[in-house]
Amino acid sequence: MSASRTIVCLLRNDLRVHDNELFHWAQKNAEHIVPLYCFDPRHYVGTHNFNFPKTGPFRLRFLLESIRDLRNTLLSKGSNLVVRRGKPEEVVADLIKQIGSVSSVAFHEEVTSEELGVERKLKEVCAQLKVKVHTFWGSTLYHRDDLPFHHMSRLPDVYTQFRKEVESQSRVRPVFPTPERLNPLPPGVEGGDVPTAEDLQQTEPLTDPRSAFPCSGGESHALARLKHYFWDTDKVASYKETRNGLIGVDFSTKLSPWLANGCISPRYIYHQIKRYEEERTANQSTYWVIFELLWRDYFRFVGVKYGNKIFLIKGLQDKPVPWKKDTKLFDAWKEGRTGVPFVDANMRELALTGFMSNRGRQNVASFLTKDLGLDWRLGAEWFEYLLIDHDVCSNYGNWLYSAGIGNDPRENRKFNMIKQALDYDSNGDYVRQWVPELNAVRGADVHTPWNLSSAALSNAHVSLGETYPTPIVIAPEWSRHFNKKPSNSGPSPRGKRGPSHTPKQHRDRGIDFYFSRSKNL
Repeated sequence: MSASRTIVCLLRNDLRVHDNELFHWAQKNAEHIVPLYCFDPRHYVGTHNFNFPKTGPFRLRFLLESIRDLRNTLLSKGSNLVVRRGKPEEVVADLIKQIGSVSSVAFHEEVTSEELGVERKLKEVCAQLKVKVHTFWGSTLYHRDDLPFHHMSRLPDVYTQFRKEVESQSRVRPVFPTPERLNPLPPGVEGGDVPTAEDLQQTEPLTDPRSAFPCSGGESHALARLKHYFWDTDKVASYKETRNGLIGVDFSTKLSPWLANGCISPRYIYHQIKRYEEERTANQSTYWVIFELLWRDYFRFVGVKYGNKIFLIKGLQDKPVPWKKDTKLFDAWKEGRTGVPFVDANMRELALTGFMSNRGRQNVASFLTKDLGLDWRLGAEWFEYLLIDHDVCSNYGNWLYSAGIGNDPRENRKFNMIKQALDYDSNGDYVRQWVPELNAVRGADVHTPWNLSSAALSNAHVSLGETYPTPIVIAPEWSRHFNKKPSNSGPSPRGKRGPSHTPKQHRDRGIDFYFSRSKNL
C-alpha cells in the first residue's frame, strides 16, 4: 500500500484560512495537510543596527493571539495548527523525516532578505530530502504577475504613476474560497504548545484603556472588525473625512495589524468594498481604502525592486545626508520627552499601546529626521520594535520617504509640528490624553507651553524644565502659528535653529502616505 501524500504548509505572514492559496492548493493535492507555524528564534533577537528587540511586547501579544485564533479555526475544520519553536528550515526537515510521506512543502513568498534567506534554505533542505517545493504570491492586493510592468526594474519610483498604471491596466483577482473542511494531520504529528511571552524572553504588556486599538489578534477578530466598520456602522462611507483622527477606535479601519500578520486578505477587503459600493454607497471614502491598500502594495513592490537598499543609510537614492546619532536626542524622542507636546503625545501612545495613528507617524518621523537630523534608521528600528502592525516594506519604505531618500517626488518635505497639531488636535484633547502634565493648560495653548506667560504656566501647575521639558528644538517656521508673543518663561521660538538642511519655506499640503502598513488602515 502506497504512503499517503502529505503537504506541509508553512505559514508566516498569512495567518488565515480565507483567501489562502496554500490551503486551497493543498486540499486538492494531499490526503494529509500540516499547517505549520515556527517561532523562529531570529525574530526575537536585536534589530540590525541598534539592537532594539526585534519583536516587542505588543506585536508579540498580537501574534500569539493570532496563532491561537488560527488554531481554533483549523480545529473547527478537522485540522490543527502545528506549532514549533525553531528555524523553519530545521523544523521542516525534522517533520519530513518524521512523517516519511511528505510530497511537497508550500509557502507564500516574501520580499526582504531575511525571509528570502529562509526560503533559500528551505529549498536546499527539500532538495536534499527529495521533496518538492511549491510557492505562491498572496500578500498584495494586485498579484505580482498581473502588474503592467514587464519587469520589476520598471516599477515607477513615484506612487501616483504606479497607481494610475495599475488601476487602468490590471485587475484584482477573485478570492480563493474558504474551505469548509481541511484534510487532517498525518498520524503521529502533534500540534504542540503555543509559547508564552515569557517563553520567548518577552514580557506581557499592560493594557492601556486609552488605546485607539483595543483589539485582539486573529482572523476571526479581523473579519469581525471589517463587518463592524463596513456593514454594522457604515463608518467606511466617511473614512476619508475621519482617517486623520487621533482618538478612538473608529476614526479609521484599524485593519493594519491584521494585514501585517496576514489575518485578513487585502483582496477580501477589496471585494467587500466593491460589494458595499454596489449595495450601499460608493464615494471617495470607499475608494480611499483601496487607495491605501495600493500604497501597501507599492512599498512591497519597491522592496522587490530595490532589495537591501531599503535598509541602507543612503536609501534608494544613494543620497549622503549627515545624519546624527545623538543618544540624548533620540532618547527624548522615543520616550516622549522632547518638550513638543504633539510629538510627545504620539510617542507615549506608541510606547504604551504599540499603536499610533498615521497622522502621528508622519509627524514624529518628520520631527526625528528633519527637526532633529537623526539617523532615520533609529526611527525605523524603534517602530519595528513597538508597532503592532509592523510590516517591513511599509515601515522602511515610509521612513525612507520621510527622510527624503526614498520614493517622495518632492524635495525637502517637512512637517510643521505646530501647524499639524493645530490642524488635527485643534483643542488639544489628544495631547492632554497622553501628556497629563499639561492637563490644566486649556485649549490649543497646550501645543506651545513654552510660549505661555509665567502666570499662565503657574496657573496650570507647569514648570518648564521640571514638570515638563523645555523643547529640545524649536523650528523657525513654528512661530507663524503662535497665538501670543513669547514670554520669558521659555526659549524664544527663534532661539534655536533647526538642522542646516531645514528648508526656508514649508507648505504642509496634507499629503498622506501609508505609514507602516497603517495609512490609517
